[in-house]
Amino acid sequence: MEGPRVAVIGATGAVGEVFLRIVEERSFPFSQLRLCATERSAGKMLTVRGKEYTVETTTPELFDNVDIAFISATTEASKHYGPIAAERGALVIDDSSAFRMNPQVPLVVPEVNGDDLEHHRGIVAIPNCSTTPLVMVLKPLSETNPIRRVIADTYQSVSGTGSAAVAELREQVGQVLNNEPIRSSVYPNQIAFNVFPHIDSFQENGYTKEEMKMVQETRKILHLPELPVSATCVRVPVNISHSEAVHIEFERPIEPATVREILSKCPGVKVLDDPATDVYPMPIKAEGTDDVLVGRIRKDLSHPNGIALWLSCDNLRKGAALNAIQIAEEVLRRKLLPRQGKVMAWQS
Repeated sequence: MEGPRVAVIGATGAVGEVFLRIVEERSFPFSQLRLCATERSAGKMLTVRGKEYTVETTTPELFDNVDIAFISATTEASKHYGPIAAERGALVIDDSSAFRMNPQVPLVVPEVNGDDLEHHRGIVAIPNCSTTPLVMVLKPLSETNPIRRVIADTYQSVSGTGSAAVAELREQVGQVLNNEPIRSSVYPNQIAFNVFPHIDSFQENGYTKEEMKMVQETRKILHLPELPVSATCVRVPVNISHSEAVHIEFERPIEPATVREILSKCPGVKVLDDPATDVYPMPIKAEGTDDVLVGRIRKDLSHPNGIALWLSCDNLRKGAALNAIQIAEEVLRRKLLPRQGKVMAWQS
Protein backbone atom coordinates (compact mmCIF):
# COMPACT_ATOMS: atom_id res chain seq x y z
CA MET A 1 0.00 0.00 0.00
CA GLU A 2 0.94 3.65 -0.33
CA GLY A 3 2.45 5.17 2.81
CA PRO A 4 -0.09 5.18 5.66
CA ARG A 5 -2.12 8.22 6.62
CA VAL A 6 -0.84 9.23 10.03
CA ALA A 7 -2.22 11.32 12.88
CA VAL A 8 -0.18 12.34 15.92
CA ILE A 9 -2.30 13.16 18.96
CA GLY A 10 -0.21 15.20 21.39
CA ALA A 11 2.13 16.52 18.71
CA THR A 12 3.22 19.56 20.73
CA GLY A 13 4.14 17.65 23.90
CA ALA A 14 7.61 16.51 24.96
CA VAL A 15 7.20 13.04 23.43
CA GLY A 16 5.40 14.42 20.38
CA GLU A 17 8.29 16.72 19.53
CA VAL A 18 10.79 13.85 19.77
CA PHE A 19 8.44 11.65 17.74
CA LEU A 20 8.44 14.09 14.84
CA ARG A 21 12.24 14.32 14.91
CA ILE A 22 12.52 10.53 14.75
CA VAL A 23 10.01 10.38 11.88
CA GLU A 24 12.47 12.52 9.94
CA GLU A 25 15.55 10.59 11.09
CA ARG A 26 14.13 7.19 10.13
CA SER A 27 12.33 8.42 6.99
CA PHE A 28 9.13 6.83 8.22
CA PRO A 29 6.78 6.57 5.24
CA PHE A 30 3.48 8.42 5.29
CA SER A 31 1.18 9.73 2.58
CA GLN A 32 -0.63 12.14 4.90
CA LEU A 33 0.24 13.66 8.28
CA ARG A 34 -2.20 15.25 10.71
CA LEU A 35 -0.82 16.90 13.87
CA CYS A 36 -3.27 17.28 16.74
CA ALA A 37 -3.24 18.70 20.25
CA THR A 38 -5.47 20.53 22.69
CA GLU A 39 -7.39 23.66 21.77
CA ARG A 40 -4.67 25.69 23.48
CA SER A 41 -2.12 24.54 20.90
CA ALA A 42 -4.46 24.53 17.89
CA GLY A 43 -3.21 26.77 15.10
CA LYS A 44 0.44 26.37 16.00
CA MET A 45 2.71 25.62 13.04
CA LEU A 46 5.13 22.68 13.08
CA THR A 47 7.62 21.75 10.37
CA VAL A 48 8.23 18.14 9.37
CA ARG A 49 10.54 17.27 6.47
CA GLY A 50 10.57 20.88 5.39
CA LYS A 51 6.79 21.15 5.17
CA GLU A 52 4.69 23.21 7.57
CA TYR A 53 1.67 21.65 9.25
CA THR A 54 -1.03 23.42 11.23
CA VAL A 55 -1.82 21.81 14.57
CA GLU A 56 -5.52 20.98 14.81
CA THR A 57 -7.86 19.85 17.55
CA THR A 58 -8.72 16.17 17.75
CA THR A 59 -12.20 15.10 16.60
CA PRO A 60 -13.79 11.66 16.10
CA GLU A 61 -14.24 12.37 12.39
CA LEU A 62 -10.49 12.80 12.00
CA PHE A 63 -9.94 9.05 12.32
CA ASP A 64 -12.15 8.20 9.34
CA ASN A 65 -9.19 9.09 7.13
CA VAL A 66 -6.32 7.83 9.29
CA ASP A 67 -4.48 4.50 9.09
CA ILE A 68 -2.21 4.94 12.14
CA ALA A 69 -2.97 7.16 15.13
CA PHE A 70 -0.11 7.78 17.52
CA ILE A 71 -1.50 8.99 20.86
CA SER A 72 0.87 10.58 23.35
CA ALA A 73 -1.30 12.89 25.39
CA THR A 74 -3.08 12.24 28.69
CA THR A 75 -4.47 8.92 29.86
CA GLU A 76 -7.93 10.47 29.70
CA ALA A 77 -7.39 11.45 26.07
CA SER A 78 -6.27 7.92 25.25
CA LYS A 79 -9.28 6.36 26.96
CA HIS A 80 -11.59 8.67 25.01
CA TYR A 81 -10.03 8.71 21.55
CA GLY A 82 -8.36 5.27 21.45
CA PRO A 83 -11.54 3.21 21.07
CA ILE A 84 -13.08 5.81 18.75
CA ALA A 85 -10.07 5.65 16.43
CA ALA A 86 -9.98 1.84 16.49
CA GLU A 87 -13.70 1.54 15.80
CA ARG A 88 -13.29 3.87 12.82
CA GLY A 89 -10.58 1.66 11.32
CA ALA A 90 -7.31 3.22 12.49
CA LEU A 91 -4.50 1.40 14.26
CA VAL A 92 -3.89 3.14 17.59
CA ILE A 93 -0.38 3.10 19.04
CA ASP A 94 -0.85 4.46 22.54
CA ASP A 95 1.78 5.84 24.91
CA SER A 96 -0.37 6.05 28.04
CA SER A 97 -1.23 3.49 30.71
CA ALA A 98 -4.86 3.38 29.55
CA PHE A 99 -4.73 0.01 27.75
CA ARG A 100 -1.47 -1.63 28.84
CA MET A 101 -3.05 -4.30 31.01
CA ASN A 102 -6.12 -4.82 28.82
CA PRO A 103 -5.99 -8.48 27.66
CA GLN A 104 -7.20 -7.39 24.19
CA VAL A 105 -4.24 -5.03 23.79
CA PRO A 106 -0.70 -6.17 23.00
CA LEU A 107 1.94 -4.41 25.10
CA VAL A 108 4.90 -4.34 22.76
CA VAL A 109 8.61 -3.74 22.56
CA PRO A 110 9.38 -4.93 19.01
CA GLU A 111 12.80 -6.38 19.86
CA VAL A 112 11.23 -8.40 22.68
CA ASN A 113 7.69 -9.49 21.71
CA GLY A 114 6.97 -8.25 18.21
CA ASP A 115 4.97 -11.41 17.49
CA ASP A 116 2.26 -10.16 19.87
CA LEU A 117 1.30 -7.62 17.20
CA GLU A 118 -0.27 -10.47 15.22
CA HIS A 119 -3.14 -10.52 17.74
CA HIS A 120 -3.97 -6.81 17.97
CA ARG A 121 -7.57 -5.62 17.63
CA GLY A 122 -6.82 -2.04 16.62
CA ILE A 123 -4.95 -0.80 19.69
CA VAL A 124 -1.32 -1.46 20.63
CA ALA A 125 0.16 -0.13 23.87
CA ILE A 126 3.67 1.10 24.57
CA PRO A 127 5.14 0.09 27.94
CA ASN A 128 6.09 2.50 30.68
CA CYS A 129 9.41 4.20 29.91
CA SER A 130 11.10 2.38 32.81
CA THR A 131 9.75 -1.03 31.80
CA THR A 132 11.03 -0.94 28.22
CA PRO A 133 14.79 -0.97 28.89
CA LEU A 134 14.33 -3.54 31.64
CA VAL A 135 12.60 -6.11 29.42
CA MET A 136 15.10 -5.49 26.61
CA VAL A 137 17.78 -6.76 28.99
CA LEU A 138 15.74 -9.53 30.62
CA LYS A 139 14.38 -11.17 27.46
CA PRO A 140 17.65 -12.28 25.78
CA LEU A 141 19.11 -13.39 29.11
CA SER A 142 16.02 -15.44 29.96
CA GLU A 143 16.35 -17.34 26.69
CA THR A 144 19.73 -18.64 27.87
CA ASN A 145 18.99 -19.10 31.55
CA PRO A 146 15.44 -18.86 33.00
CA ILE A 147 14.91 -15.91 35.33
CA ARG A 148 13.55 -16.58 38.80
CA ARG A 149 13.38 -13.07 40.33
CA VAL A 150 14.01 -9.42 39.40
CA ILE A 151 14.64 -6.36 41.58
CA ALA A 152 14.82 -3.02 39.78
CA ASP A 153 15.46 0.38 41.36
CA THR A 154 14.97 3.28 38.98
CA TYR A 155 16.48 6.76 38.79
CA GLN A 156 14.01 8.59 36.59
CA SER A 157 14.46 11.96 34.92
CA VAL A 158 11.99 14.81 35.21
CA SER A 159 11.11 14.71 31.50
CA GLY A 160 9.16 11.58 32.34
CA THR A 161 6.63 13.93 33.94
CA GLY A 162 6.64 16.40 31.05
CA SER A 163 8.00 19.74 29.94
CA ALA A 164 6.57 21.56 32.97
CA ALA A 165 8.71 19.37 35.25
CA VAL A 166 11.84 20.14 33.22
CA ALA A 167 11.09 23.84 33.60
CA GLU A 168 10.50 23.43 37.34
CA LEU A 169 13.87 21.72 37.81
CA ARG A 170 15.68 24.51 35.99
CA GLU A 171 13.83 27.20 37.93
CA GLN A 172 14.56 25.53 41.26
CA VAL A 173 18.26 25.20 40.45
CA GLY A 174 18.37 28.96 40.01
CA GLN A 175 16.38 29.50 43.19
CA VAL A 176 18.77 27.34 45.23
CA LEU A 177 21.90 28.94 43.79
CA ASN A 178 20.50 32.42 44.39
CA ASN A 179 19.32 31.52 47.91
CA GLU A 180 15.70 32.24 46.98
CA PRO A 181 12.55 30.50 48.27
CA ILE A 182 11.92 27.19 46.50
CA ARG A 183 8.65 27.02 44.59
CA SER A 184 7.19 23.59 43.75
CA SER A 185 4.03 23.05 41.74
CA VAL A 186 4.63 19.99 39.54
CA TYR A 187 6.16 17.83 42.27
CA PRO A 188 5.22 17.48 45.95
CA ASN A 189 8.85 18.02 46.96
CA GLN A 190 11.83 20.05 45.81
CA ILE A 191 13.55 18.24 42.93
CA ALA A 192 16.64 20.45 42.49
CA PHE A 193 19.63 18.90 44.31
CA ASN A 194 17.29 16.26 45.72
CA VAL A 195 15.83 12.81 45.02
CA PHE A 196 12.57 11.34 46.28
CA PRO A 197 11.06 7.83 46.04
CA HIS A 198 7.66 8.98 44.90
CA ILE A 199 6.49 8.57 41.29
CA ASP A 200 2.72 8.44 40.84
CA SER A 201 0.32 7.62 43.68
CA PHE A 202 0.94 5.22 46.55
CA GLN A 203 -1.06 1.98 46.61
CA GLU A 204 -2.41 -0.01 49.56
CA ASN A 205 0.52 -2.44 49.34
CA GLY A 206 3.03 0.37 49.94
CA TYR A 207 4.25 0.46 46.35
CA THR A 208 3.56 3.35 44.01
CA LYS A 209 1.48 3.01 40.87
CA GLU A 210 4.68 3.50 38.82
CA GLU A 211 6.33 0.61 40.61
CA MET A 212 3.35 -1.66 40.06
CA LYS A 213 3.35 -0.75 36.37
CA MET A 214 6.86 -2.15 36.13
CA VAL A 215 5.82 -5.34 37.90
CA GLN A 216 2.72 -5.99 35.83
CA GLU A 217 4.07 -4.83 32.48
CA THR A 218 7.27 -6.84 32.76
CA ARG A 219 5.27 -9.99 33.41
CA LYS A 220 2.93 -9.34 30.48
CA ILE A 221 5.64 -8.54 27.94
CA LEU A 222 7.78 -11.53 28.89
CA HIS A 223 4.75 -13.85 29.09
CA LEU A 224 5.78 -14.75 32.64
CA PRO A 225 2.66 -13.96 34.70
CA GLU A 226 4.12 -15.33 37.95
CA LEU A 227 7.60 -13.80 37.70
CA PRO A 228 8.56 -12.22 41.06
CA VAL A 229 9.40 -8.56 40.37
CA SER A 230 9.98 -5.75 42.85
CA ALA A 231 10.68 -2.12 42.00
CA THR A 232 11.46 1.15 43.75
CA CYS A 233 11.04 4.18 41.50
CA VAL A 234 12.95 7.35 42.36
CA ARG A 235 12.77 10.80 40.78
CA VAL A 236 16.18 12.41 40.26
CA PRO A 237 17.25 15.92 39.13
CA VAL A 238 18.15 14.85 35.57
CA ASN A 239 16.51 16.35 32.49
CA ILE A 240 16.42 13.32 30.17
CA SER A 241 17.11 9.56 30.48
CA HIS A 242 16.12 7.03 33.10
CA SER A 243 18.63 4.73 34.79
CA GLU A 244 18.11 1.49 36.69
CA ALA A 245 20.00 -0.72 39.10
CA VAL A 246 18.86 -4.25 38.30
CA HIS A 247 19.41 -7.48 40.24
CA ILE A 248 18.48 -10.68 38.41
CA GLU A 249 18.25 -14.15 39.93
CA PHE A 250 18.58 -16.97 37.40
CA GLU A 251 17.75 -20.67 37.57
CA ARG A 252 21.44 -21.52 37.25
CA PRO A 253 24.68 -19.65 37.86
CA ILE A 254 25.75 -17.39 35.00
CA GLU A 255 29.00 -15.54 34.46
CA PRO A 256 29.22 -11.77 33.87
CA ALA A 257 31.21 -12.47 30.70
CA THR A 258 28.31 -14.53 29.37
CA VAL A 259 25.86 -11.73 30.15
CA ARG A 260 28.08 -9.22 28.33
CA GLU A 261 28.35 -11.51 25.31
CA ILE A 262 24.59 -12.08 25.10
CA LEU A 263 23.65 -8.42 25.50
CA SER A 264 26.32 -7.19 23.08
CA LYS A 265 24.58 -9.14 20.31
CA CYS A 266 21.08 -7.76 21.02
CA PRO A 267 19.56 -5.15 18.69
CA GLY A 268 18.88 -1.94 20.58
CA VAL A 269 21.28 -2.74 23.43
CA LYS A 270 24.81 -1.39 23.79
CA VAL A 271 27.23 -2.66 26.41
CA LEU A 272 29.39 0.02 28.06
CA ASP A 273 31.22 -1.90 30.74
CA ASP A 274 34.79 -0.98 31.62
CA PRO A 275 34.71 0.54 35.11
CA ALA A 276 38.53 0.57 35.26
CA THR A 277 38.50 3.33 32.65
CA ASP A 278 35.29 4.96 33.95
CA VAL A 279 33.17 3.52 31.13
CA TYR A 280 29.60 2.79 32.22
CA PRO A 281 26.11 4.01 31.31
CA MET A 282 25.06 7.47 32.38
CA PRO A 283 22.00 9.60 31.55
CA ILE A 284 24.06 12.11 29.61
CA LYS A 285 25.44 9.30 27.45
CA ALA A 286 22.00 7.86 26.80
CA GLU A 287 20.34 11.18 25.97
CA GLY A 288 19.64 11.48 22.25
CA THR A 289 20.57 7.86 21.50
CA ASP A 290 18.35 4.93 20.58
CA ASP A 291 20.11 2.14 22.47
CA VAL A 292 19.67 0.89 26.00
CA LEU A 293 23.12 1.31 27.56
CA VAL A 294 24.15 -1.49 29.93
CA GLY A 295 27.17 -1.76 32.22
CA ARG A 296 28.48 -2.52 35.74
CA ILE A 297 27.70 -6.18 34.94
CA ARG A 298 28.88 -8.25 37.89
CA LYS A 299 28.10 -11.18 40.14
CA ASP A 300 25.43 -10.46 42.75
CA LEU A 301 27.26 -11.25 45.98
CA SER A 302 23.96 -11.94 47.76
CA HIS A 303 22.97 -14.92 45.58
CA PRO A 304 24.98 -17.64 43.79
CA ASN A 305 22.74 -17.42 40.71
CA GLY A 306 22.52 -13.63 40.69
CA ILE A 307 23.74 -10.87 38.37
CA ALA A 308 23.72 -7.14 39.11
CA LEU A 309 23.87 -4.51 36.38
CA TRP A 310 23.18 -0.86 35.63
CA LEU A 311 21.42 0.65 32.61
CA SER A 312 20.50 4.03 31.16
CA CYS A 313 17.97 4.81 28.41
CA ASP A 314 16.58 7.98 26.82
CA ASN A 315 13.02 7.89 28.13
CA LEU A 316 11.67 10.16 25.38
CA ARG A 317 13.18 8.10 22.58
CA LYS A 318 13.27 4.34 23.20
CA GLY A 319 11.11 4.82 26.27
CA ALA A 320 8.33 6.35 24.17
CA ALA A 321 8.57 7.90 20.69
CA LEU A 322 11.08 5.53 19.08
CA ASN A 323 9.28 2.46 20.38
CA ALA A 324 6.03 3.77 18.89
CA ILE A 325 7.62 4.23 15.48
CA GLN A 326 9.28 0.83 15.63
CA ILE A 327 5.89 -0.73 16.37
CA ALA A 328 4.44 1.01 13.33
CA GLU A 329 7.35 -0.15 11.17
CA GLU A 330 6.81 -3.72 12.34
CA VAL A 331 3.06 -3.49 11.67
CA LEU A 332 3.75 -2.29 8.13
CA ARG A 333 6.33 -5.03 7.59
CA ARG A 334 3.83 -7.68 8.73
CA LYS A 335 0.93 -6.03 6.83
CA LEU A 336 -1.21 -5.79 9.95
CA LEU A 337 -3.04 -2.50 9.45
CA PRO A 338 -6.78 -2.79 10.25
CA ARG A 339 -7.76 -1.32 6.90
CA GLN A 340 -5.94 -4.21 5.24
CA GLY A 341 -8.54 -6.48 6.82
CA LYS A 342 -6.09 -8.82 8.54
CA VAL A 343 -6.99 -8.21 12.19
CA MET A 344 -10.03 -8.59 14.38
CA ALA A 345 -12.05 -5.46 15.04
CA TRP A 346 -11.81 -3.58 18.32
CA GLN A 347 -14.48 -4.43 20.87
CA SER A 348 -15.02 -1.88 23.65
